[in-house]
Formats: sequence, C-alpha cells, structure tokens
Amino acid sequence: MRGPGAPTARETPGGGSAAQGPATPDVPGPPEDPRPPAARQDPRPPHGAPPGREREWAAAGLALAEGTGVLLTGPHGSGKSVLLAAVADAWAAGGRTVLRCAPAPEDAALPHLGLIDLLAAVPDAVLDGLPDGCRPALRAALLHGPRPAGGHDALAVRVAFLEVLRRLALRRPVLVVVDGLQWLDRPTADLLAFAVRRLAGTGVRVAAAERVADGGTPEGRPCCPPGTAEIALPPLGDDDVDRLLAGAVPDLPDPARRAVRRTAAGNPLYALELARATLRDGTAAPPAGAREQWWEHDGPDRAFGARVAVPAALRGQLLAGVARLSAGDRQALLLCAAADRPALALLRAAGLHRPAARLAAAERLGVLVTDPSGAVRFRHPVLRAALYAEADGPQLRRAHAALAGAVAEPVERSRHLALAHPHEDEATADALTSAAEAERGRGAPDRAARLAALAARRTPADRTADRGERWIAAAEYARDAGLLGAAERIARGVLARSGSARQRVRARLVLLGTAGQALGGARELIADGLRDARGVPELEAWLHHWAAIRGLLAGELEAAARHAGFAARRAATAGDTRAWSEALATLARVRSLTGEPGRAQAALDRAIALVGGVRGGPDAWAPARMRAVLALDADQVDVARERAGQLLETVGASGSVEETLATLVVLTRVQVRAGDCGTALRTAEECGRLAGRLGGQSPPALYAAALAAAFGGAPGEGRRLAGLAVDACEAAGDRLFLPRALAVLGQSALLAGDPPGAAVAAEALRRVKEIGDGMRAADPPMLHWCADLAEALVMLGEPDTAAGVVREAYERAGGSAPGSVLAALERAEGLCEAAAGRAKEGAARLRSSADRLRDPSLPLDLARSLIALGAVERRARHRPAAREALTEALRIAREAGAAPLAARAGEELERLDAGERGGTPLLTPTEARIAGLVGGGATNREVAAELFISVKTVEGTLSRVYRKFGVRSRTALARALTTASS
Repeated sequence: MRGPGAPTARETPGGGSAAQGPATPDVPGPPEDPRPPAARQDPRPPHGAPPGREREWAAAGLALAEGTGVLLTGPHGSGKSVLLAAVADAWAAGGRTVLRCAPAPEDAALPHLGLIDLLAAVPDAVLDGLPDGCRPALRAALLHGPRPAGGHDALAVRVAFLEVLRRLALRRPVLVVVDGLQWLDRPTADLLAFAVRRLAGTGVRVAAAERVADGGTPEGRPCCPPGTAEIALPPLGDDDVDRLLAGAVPDLPDPARRAVRRTAAGNPLYALELARATLRDGTAAPPAGAREQWWEHDGPDRAFGARVAVPAALRGQLLAGVARLSAGDRQALLLCAAADRPALALLRAAGLHRPAARLAAAERLGVLVTDPSGAVRFRHPVLRAALYAEADGPQLRRAHAALAGAVAEPVERSRHLALAHPHEDEATADALTSAAEAERGRGAPDRAARLAALAARRTPADRTADRGERWIAAAEYARDAGLLGAAERIARGVLARSGSARQRVRARLVLLGTAGQALGGARELIADGLRDARGVPELEAWLHHWAAIRGLLAGELEAAARHAGFAARRAATAGDTRAWSEALATLARVRSLTGEPGRAQAALDRAIALVGGVRGGPDAWAPARMRAVLALDADQVDVARERAGQLLETVGASGSVEETLATLVVLTRVQVRAGDCGTALRTAEECGRLAGRLGGQSPPALYAAALAAAFGGAPGEGRRLAGLAVDACEAAGDRLFLPRALAVLGQSALLAGDPPGAAVAAEALRRVKEIGDGMRAADPPMLHWCADLAEALVMLGEPDTAAGVVREAYERAGGSAPGSVLAALERAEGLCEAAAGRAKEGAARLRSSADRLRDPSLPLDLARSLIALGAVERRARHRPAAREALTEALRIAREAGAAPLAARAGEELERLDAGERGGTPLLTPTEARIAGLVGGGATNREVAAELFISVKTVEGTLSRVYRKFGVRSRTALARALTTASS
C-alpha cells in the first residue's frame, strides 16, 4: 500500500509511462521543500558564478530549469570544470540529487568506470530494489557482484541504469554531471546515450563539459538529451581576468598582472597558473627593499615590460609534443619565442637556414602557424611564454644575439642586445639610449625612464660622462612620466657625484620640475645653478625661467616679469626656441595678471611664432595653453574650449603627466564658464587621478575639483574641496592658486544665500583682495572676485563698504575690461543700490548686467545676475518681474547642471510664493535672520556672535528693518513679525 499522498508513477513531474513501475517502499519519499515553486525550479543561487562567467552561468541555470540539459564547450583551461561545478553545486543546494563523474584521459580505456562514479553515491536500497532481470547485470558492471550466468547482458545494464535514474527522479530532480565527455569510457557513453533518449518528461537533467579546440565541434552530443543547450565559453575579457586575479592572487603587482593578462589571452586557468608562478618566481617585483629604487635594480625584462613565469608542470603539458622535435626545430621555435614579431624573413636574417621547413613540424603539432606573408603566429601566447621559459640562459643569450643582428628598429634591437649581453657594454648602452629616446618620442616616458636607467647601468665604469648623461636623461624622462620621487632621487645622485657643471645644472632643473607648486624654497637651488651655468646661455635661460615661475607662485609679479624677460633674451642668444617660447608665455601670464592684456597678447603671439604655430609640438604647449587662458579671460569661451581641447589631444598623446594635468585644469575652468558642469566634474576627476600619480597634494588639481563642485556638485561640496585646496596652497607657499582657491571657497559659500555663508565668503574674498593688492593684480578673474566680495558685504549689511570695493574695481578695470567683468560689477552695484533702498535703480543695473551676459553666452554668470534681479524684484514686490527672472535662472542652471545655482533660484522662488501668500517679502535674507533673532529677544551682541558679523553691522541692518516695518522698538518689531507670520 502507498502512504497518503505518496506519488504513483503516473504522478511524476513529467507524466512518465507506467513502465516505470510503482515507487518501491524501500525508497523514502522526498522531504517537503519549503520554497515557492519558482525557487524550486531555479538552480542558481544569488551568488556563485565564477568571475567572468556570470552570463554563461545564468544561461546554464536557465537551460536546466526550462529544458533537459546543458553542454559546456571550450578549449583547455577555459573554465568549463569550474563553471560546471558551480552549476552542480547550485542544483545540489536546492535539495536535489547530483550524480557526478569526471573522467581523466587514462580512464577512457576502462569500461564502465564512468558508470561506477555516477552511481557511487546511490543508496543500496535503490539498486537492490531493481527488477531481478536487470539487477545482477548492473551490479556486475559496478563490480558489486559476479557476472551473471549466461554472460554480460548489455541491454540489462542499460535498462537497469535507466530504471535507477527514473526511481531517483521520483524522490527529487536529478542532475547527471559529466566533466570531460571527451574522456568518458565508451560503455558508459553508450549507457548515457541510451538513457537520455528515454528520460523526456522526467526530473532528470544532464550537465556536461567537453574540451573542444577553438572552432571545433563537440563529439559528445549523443550523451546529452535532445534539446540540450550548447554553451561555448569564450575567452574572458581583460576586466574579468583582473577580477579573477584580484581574488586569487591579490599581491600581484600591476605590471606583472598586465603581462599575465596578455599572455593568458582570456584563459582563466593559464591566468591563475602564470600569476601564481610569477609571484612565486620573484619576477613580478623588484628585490626586497628595492621597490622604490627600480632604476638601480630593473633588468631588461622589467625595463621592456614585465615577464611572466610559466610553471614546470604547465610547460610540460603544453610542450609535450615539442620535446620530441629535433634540436634544429626547437632552435627555430626559440627564435620565434624570443622575437617581438617573428617572421620567416627575420629568422633567415638571424642565420636560420630554411626556416619554413624548420617550423613545419611545429605547425603540424598546432604550436604556431605561418601566414602567406611569412609572419609567424603562435596558436596561443602561453605557448610562446612556455617555450621561452623552458630555455636555459646560454640558449636565450644566443637567440637574442642572433636577433639583435637581424633587426633595425631601435627599441627591439636594444632589447635583444641587453638580453644577449647582461653586463656593462657600451654598444648595448648606446642602443638602450636610442631606444629610450624613441619611447619618449612615442609618448611613453615611463618606459623611456627605465630604458635610460638601464643604459646608465650598462655603461662601462670608465665612461663617467656618458653614464652621467644617461642618468640625467632617466631623471628627465621619469619627471615627464610623473615618477617624481624617482626623478628627484636620480637627480640628487647626479648632483652629488657628477663633476660636470652642465650635468649638475640639468639635475637642478629636474629638481625644480619635481617641486610642483612648492618653489618657495627654491631660491638657493636656482642661485647655485646660475653659478654653475655662468656663460652658458641655454642653461641660464632655463634657470631664469624657473625663477620667473617661482616669482609667479610667490606672488612677486615684478620679479617674475624681470626673470622671464631675461630668460627670453638668453634663450634667443642660445637659439633655444623652446626656452624662448616658454619664457615669453610666462611673461604673457604675468602681463595678464597685472591687467595688461595687450602686452600679454603681444608676448604670446611672439612665442607662438617662434615655435611655428600652436601645433609646433612640445615647444608650443606652454604658449598654446596660455592662448586658451587669454581667450577665456576675454570671454571667448568657445574659442578657449576649442584651443584647450586641441591641446589636450596633443599633450595627452605625449604621456607627459604634468603637461596633461595643467591642460586639464584650464579645461575645467573653461567648461565651468561654458555652463557644462557635468563635463567639468569629470575633467576635474581626471585631474585628481593624474595628481595622484604625481604623489602628494596638487593645489591646481584641488582647485579644479573645488571649482567644478562649487557650481556642479552637491551644495557644500565645493566649500569642502576649496578648503582642502586652500590648505594645499598654503602648505606649498603657492600664492598663484591660493587666491583662486579662496575665491572658490567664497563663491561656494556665497551660493548658500544666508548670513553665515556670506560671512565665510567675505572672509575668504577679503583675503583674495589683499593678495591681489599685494601683487598689484588686475586680471579679469581678480575683478570678478571683487564683485563677489561686494555681494557678500551687501548680504552682511555693509552696502557702503561694498560700494567702495566696486568703485576700486572699476578703477582697476579701466576701459579694457571684458563684458563679463563689467556685468559682475554691475551686479554688485545693483545689489548695493537695492540695499540702500533704491530698488528701482538696483533692478535696472541688474538687468543691464544680465543683458551683457547673453551675447557671449556665459550661462552661470547670467544665472547669478538673474537670481540677484529676481531677489531684488521680489523684495520690491514686483512679483511678475521677479518670477520671470527667477524662472529663467532656474532653467539655465538646470540645463547647465549647476545644482547649487538651481537650488538658490528655487529657494528664491519659494520665498516669492510665500510672499504672495502674505509673508514678509520686504526683507533680505540677512535682514530676516537679524529680525527673527531680535524679535526672539536676542541682544545685538548675541546676534553678531550668532551670524559672525560685527555689532555695527547688526545695528545698521536693524535700523533698515525698523524703517521697512514702520516701527521704532524691539517690542514693536516682535509684534509686527508675529502679525506677518499669522
């Protein structure tokens, strides 16, 4: 009898035929699965896919949930076994039955071994309950009993296996897992093929993996049910390989990781094996304690790119057939493995007779292929690495020596020479020097630095002058690559050891280049350099140029102009166009800061003419960047954007980190002025990434981040970043970017629109004005910041002081100020007029300010003027005009991605709405705060402390509040406020 609820054969999930027979009472029924039906069918756990195989894992799970089977195919090492195990584990995690076998090559000749593995975990009760006609045959095949009388009945074994699967499926779904169909013994394969054709509609699934060469066809399909989903495993992408290595070999350095990734070519097994061997072998990193002194320890392998180690076991597996080739054939293979771009012509030039014939056997083995042009390509990069790793030192040196005589390309030739002659050798050092110059020309200064350092170490000891020159070149390349610590230490080494005054000057120039913005203490370095450079115009030009830059950063504009002019004259004498043009570009920068745009443009035009135009290569970078800055200051935003973008394309291709960073900072400024705040945020982020490569805090990069965040980031983020930029500028003694950082701090605080923010803004912008006064700066940005200071003072209730700031700024501006400066000053004037009770005059000035900003298309400046106009019109109760201005400002700010400005416009619209409902629209934000505090009983001193303003400012503001409410006492003001809010 069956127990209540026990399923019959006809109640199985697939509706199997009655030939399955009733469930045997010896097999217990399945436990109740508490999960919902959908969860019971889906074998995929929330997590569990191997890295990079998430798509294939999901597809396999879906195929098993909806169909009958899945067949994973791919070459050796592609991750079939790992993925198959993950699929099987997910199936088992759902309380289902998994029957597994994983045959090896040697198992293929052992009959029924796969069957024995598959049924190893099946309870004896299931086997013992089989019909008498087939049970003995199956037990004999499993080696559980004697062979039945009358011989081994193949049909009985097949029927018995089918019955076992059906009975197991009555209890719970079954997954038959075969990892390695290509090695499954023939009798088991026949059993599986027989069974799967008869299991349709049951709870049995099949998941198998088969090794298939690239482009091959699986042969194990008969072992899989009809409708089985075939999933080919492609090579992993670079990001997936990186994830795999990060989890399994986290200590692998980046250069070695990239080399492993390149050699593994997306094969996860190879990637893991190579990474572990490389880390174990010690080729992944410099010797202990030498990580920061790579220039003293890097060998050719690291100088030309990291090398991977191939473990012996993997080499044996990959090169089993190669070991049987003749010595001549193996020599040909080694030459191919050692060459950068192996080809039949190269092998002939290296002295190999009949190279095509020598490679024929290897081609038949599938190691490599020769295309019609004669180029030789390995079937997989790991084969090349394995062949190279298998060779001993003398073999490799002979191979590289032969190749060195056969190639002409300088980098490739130097690599072969360095590997063929691992000792001091002038020919090798000279070749490495040429290779370093070639790599620098290709925009790879980091590789150039490593090659130059290797050249210096390979220089014979008796050639001290050549060795010093090569060390200096390594320092210069390292500086260009942003390896500032290395550049500084190499340069200091030259400075300490070299007897050449010229080399010592060049070392000092490297040290000046690695100081970043912290040139305040460089006076002695420059003075010592000038003593060594006396009488050498080229060197004097560069030292005076650095003195000019130091003057710029120290805020000593007169000294900077003097040094820049002298540098230009000495460079002209030396015929050094790059020093000449850069000195003139620096002079243009000084003239721009002192408010002399005509003289600045004249110096810049001459600099650009010297280098043959803005596309004149590295010599043109400094003047081209200054050209973009002058265009921006002249409100030519589109022109500035085009110029900065073109320069970035050129500089970025060169690999110069500092030049790229300087250009990105300018581009950030341009993007903010253009109202492209989202792009500015991304550009500023790139600035931060490059600055991280330089190490330490970069004031320009922090300034760019603060500027982008002040107008495009979350409210308050600009103020936070500006504070960091101010700290970095002060730590470096950088008075060029300090006023810029302070100005951003003031602007971001000003956008808060409240008295505390205005107090922070006024403090920061007062410092900006003091620094500008000390430098006698009158450039357009400085005049903009004066207008911002006036706006902050108005918010704090100091309109008379604000008016004085505006008058002084007008005097500095003269008649050549660009429209945006005049618009900013008009905006400040309008706010002063309105604060003095002349709302009509104030609104007129603000409208004029907005109109000036429409033609050059300066959206953020326009939005600020419109917000100010809307606030003044709102307080004057001109509500339609206020709404029109504020609505336009909100639209502009949103289109520009300027979240803080949009928030400010939105707040003013909310105040307008509140006023229309009967609020108190006559008060400015500062007046409202002071009135509220006084109405609540605070004294003038308490109000001043709360709002960070002076008592005098509180008294003046309170007098205006009294006039607006028509009251004369605090008590009357409190009553008026209560009435207004009720």
